[in-house]
Amino acid sequence: MKKRILGISSMAVGILLIFGVNYAWKTLPIATGYSAKIMCSCVFLSDREKDAILDTDLSSFDGVDININYLDSTVTAKVMGLAKRTAVFREGLGCTLALGITVEELKSQSVKITKPDSRQANNYWPTGENFAGGEFPAEIDEDALDRALDKIFLEDDPERLQGTRAAIVVYKGKIVAERYADGFTKETRLAGWSMTKSITNALAGILVQLNLMSLEDDQLFPKWSRDGDPRSKITVDQLLRMSSGLKWEEVYAGNSDATKMLFTSHSASVVALDKPLEYSPDSVWEYSSGTSNILSELIRQKVGGDNKQYWNFPHYFLFNKIGMRTAVIEPDASGTFVGSSFMYASARDWARFGLLYLNDGVWNGDRILPPGWVEYSRTPTPASPNEKYGAHFWRTKGEPGSTVDMPADAYHLAGYEGQKVVIIPSYDLVMVRLGFSQPEQNWNFTEFVENVVSAFPYR
Repeated sequence: MKKRILGISSMAVGILLIFGVNYAWKTLPIATGYSAKIMCSCVFLSDREKDAILDTDLSSFDGVDININYLDSTVTAKVMGLAKRTAVFREGLGCTLALGITVEELKSQSVKITKPDSRQANNYWPTGENFAGGEFPAEIDEDALDRALDKIFLEDDPERLQGTRAAIVVYKGKIVAERYADGFTKETRLAGWSMTKSITNALAGILVQLNLMSLEDDQLFPKWSRDGDPRSKITVDQLLRMSSGLKWEEVYAGNSDATKMLFTSHSASVVALDKPLEYSPDSVWEYSSGTSNILSELIRQKVGGDNKQYWNFPHYFLFNKIGMRTAVIEPDASGTFVGSSFMYASARDWARFGLLYLNDGVWNGDRILPPGWVEYSRTPTPASPNEKYGAHFWRTKGEPGSTVDMPADAYHLAGYEGQKVVIIPSYDLVMVRLGFSQPEQNWNFTEFVENVVSAFPYR
C-alpha cells in the first residue's frame, strides 16, 4: 500500500512538473517579448531612463533580465537565459520584435519616413507649436479647471497611485490647460495602447475618401473566400464595429489570443485571421484587438505598393497634414502596423487627433476624412451593450454605479493603463490624459470629465 501511495505521489509530482514546464514554455516568451518591446519603445521612442521604466511600466516583470544595446538600438530580454527575445528600433518605425525574422533582416527593411516641413512647427497651434497672445477666455472657470488637473496629478495614496503623466484640455481649438509629471514633457512620445484602434479607424476612413475601400466591402481575404466559408460575408463595417462574429479571447494574462498575437507572433493579423466564426455577423458585439489587426492587414492590402509606400501612408495622408510630428505606429515583424495597440505620440499630437474629429474630419479647410465619417464613428453599434461602442471609438458614459452625468454627445479613444482622448462637441472640448495606472481604476475617468466640463459653458 505504501509503495502504491509513493507511486501515486511520484506520478502527481511528475504531472505537475510537466504542466509547469509546459506553462512556462508558453508564457515565458510572452513575458520576455513584452519586456523587450516595451523597454525598447520607452527608451528609443520616449527617451526615458531604464530604471524609471523598470520601476513603473515593467514593475510586474522583475524576474526578466533586460539588456539595452544603445549602439545597436536593440533590447534583449530573457529569463535565466531562456525565452530570449529581441526588439529592434528603427527610426520612424519604432520598435519591432524580431519574430520569424533576424535582427539584421529587420534593420535592412528600414525606409525613410516622410516628415512635414520643419518650418510648420513655427505656425500657431494646432498645426504648429506657437500660441497666439491674448487673455484667458473669460467664460472659463480657470480655478475649477486647475482643480480638475490638480486632482488627477495628486499622489496622496502610495497604495493607489494614479500615474498621470500628461494632460491637455483644448477649447475652441486652443490649448487652455496643459500639465506634465516629472520626467515627461510636451515632446515625450507616450503609448496610446488601444487608442491606436481609433487611428486605424481614421486610416480606413481615408481609404474610403480615396475610393479604395467601402464599408460594405466583403470577400475581404482569399482565405475567407473559399467555398462555403461564412467569413466571406464579413464586411468592413462589421470589423470596425467589432461585430464580425469571429472567435476571440481578449485576455491579457498567460497564453491568450491577445498576448500571443502581440508578443509571440511574426504577424499579428494572421493570429486573428485564422479564427473561426463563433456568431453570425452583426448578432454579437465583442471587443477584439484581433479585429483591429485584421483591419490593419486589409488597409495594407488596399494601400498596396512596397514597404516605403505603405509605411509612409499614415504620415502623408494623416499625421503630416495635421501637424502630428511625433506620431509613430509600430509594425510587427511581417511589416504590418499593429493597428490595435502600438502607436506612440506626444500629448499634443493625441490632442490634434481628437481635434480632427471634433472638426468633423476637416483640418484648415482640407477634408481628411469623408463627409459623415465622424458621425458614423461615434454612432452606437446596435449589438454593443448600453450603446457603449461606435466604430473603433467608445461612447462616453459613466461607469456602472456612477452618479456622473456625462455629456450625451461625448465619445472617446481609450487605451490600456488609463489612456484617454475625450471629444465633446457640445462644449467644443478635447481632453487628453496619458499615464500609467495599474490598476486602471486608480484614477477616476468619469470624475475627471465631469470636473473639466464644469469649468466650461455649454455651447
